[in-house]
Amino acid sequence: MYLQQAVNALFEELGTIHKISSVYETPAMGFEGEPFLNCVIWMRSGSTAKQALKKIGAIEKRLGRVKSTTKGYASRVIDIDILLFNNETFSESNLVIPHPRMAGRKFVLQPLAEVNAQLVHPSLQANMVKLLAQTPDKSKVAKLSKWLRNPKQDYDISKLNYIAIEGNIGAGKTSLASKMAEDFNAKLILERFKDNPFLPKFYEDQHRYAFPLEMSFLADRYQQLLEDIAQFDLFKDCVIADYDAYKSLIFAKVTLAEEEFNLYKKLFHLMHKELPKPDVYVYLYQNTERLLENIKKRGRSFEKGIAPEYLQQINDGYFDYIKTMPQERVKIIDISEIDFVKNRGDYLKLLKQILDN
Repeated sequence: MYLQQAVNALFEELGTIHKISSVYETPAMGFEGEPFLNCVIWMRSGSTAKQALKKIGAIEKRLGRVKSTTKGYASRVIDIDILLFNNETFSESNLVIPHPRMAGRKFVLQPLAEVNAQLVHPSLQANMVKLLAQTPDKSKVAKLSKWLRNPKQDYDISKLNYIAIEGNIGAGKTSLASKMAEDFNAKLILERFKDNPFLPKFYEDQHRYAFPLEMSFLADRYQQLLEDIAQFDLFKDCVIADYDAYKSLIFAKVTLAEEEFNLYKKLFHLMHKELPKPDVYVYLYQNTERLLENIKKRGRSFEKGIAPEYLQQINDGYFDYIKTMPQERVKIIDISEIDFVKNRGDYLKLLKQILDN
C-alpha cells in the first residue's frame, strides 16, 4: 500500500511520527477517476521546511510518482503535502505554508481534526474543528477500517524503565539522550555540570580543585538521580539519563591523589548502593581525535586545555568498570564513523543497537 510505504519512508528519512490519522476515502478532485485515499500524519523533524520538501520529493519519486506535464489535476500513486510547519507562515514559488488550499478541503481537515483537534491555523487563527465546520467543501469523506502502522513501534524503548547513556567528554551522550527522550516521551535527566562553580577552576588548577569538584559532582548526582528516578511520572514512559552515577568514581580515580581517592571511594559506595541501577547501560565510544573535534566545536572555554592523555585515561576507566558489569546490561557502541545528530539513518541504527537483545 502506497500510504504505508510513504509513512515508513517519512519516518526513516524525515523524523519521528507522533500520530497517524485514520485513512479516508474521497472522490477524485478535479477529474474523473478512482477515489483518493487520504491521511494526515503529525511528526517531529529536525529538518527545515525546505529540507523537508526536498526529502518528500525524493520519497515521492522513489515510490513511483511521475510529475504530470499537463495542467490541472490527474491521478497519481502518491502525493505528500506539507500542510503546517510549526507555527510558520511563508510563501515562496515552490512552497507555501500553511498550505493555501487546506481550509477548503474536507479530506484534509477531517484527518487533521482527528490527530489534533485544537491545532490552530497560524493565519486564520481558528482550530481544526472550527475550520472543518466552516469549510465550503461538502464532499463525502468516508473513514475506512484500515489503519496505517507507525514504524516507531519498532523502536519501543518503553520496555526499558531506565536507560543510562554514557561516554567520554564530547562523545554526544547529552545529544542522544535528549533526542531519544523527545522522540519517545521519556523523562530526561541531564547532568547539571553548568551549575558547578568548581569546573572552570579545575581546568585551570587540577591539583587544587580536583577534590572539591568531585565531591560536589558526587553530591549533586546522588541527589538528582535519587529524586528524579524515584519520583514516578504518570505522563512519561521511561527514564533516560545522560550519565550514570558510577562516572563519579571513574573521574575521581583519574583526578584525585591516592589518599583523597580512598576517602572518596568510601563515600561513593555508601551513596551508590541506594541508587537505582539502569536496565541498559549504553557507552558511546568515540576515538580521541573525534572527541577533541567535538569539544572544540561546542566551544566551552574551560575545556580548551583538555589533553588527549586525559581523555584516554577516562576511556580506560570506563572500560575497566564495564568489565565488572553484567554484560547483558551493557551496550558498547562505536560511533566514531557515524553522525546520529545530522543523519537520521545513523540515529535509527543506533536505536536498534540499544534495543537489540
